[in-house]
Amino acid sequence: MNSIDFSNYKLDEINSVFTYKNENTRVGFVRFNEDAKVEYIFVNPIFRKKEIVKKILKLVKQKIGEEIILQEPVSLLGSKLLNVLNKWK
Repeated sequence: MNSIDFSNYKLDEINSVFTYKNENTRVGFVRFNEDAKVEYIFVNPIFRKKEIVKKILKLVKQKIGEEIILQEPVSLLGSKLLNVLNKWK
């Protein structure tokens, strides 16, 4: 897996949504609520498998201060993410 150098990207936080982007593209974003439930997460297919989800979810955990919960229903890709989250525990 290749990591991304985030020095060229900006992190925006608006209304419980973290978005990584630069002037040309959005790398990914996550929407969460005050109960630490992730309501939606998306990573641009070009940037998948580069630890973007891990980085964004760590930001959510720091912001909320609790364990992250994925809100139901979970898609097939979301199920894979659940496996990754379970390995972090």
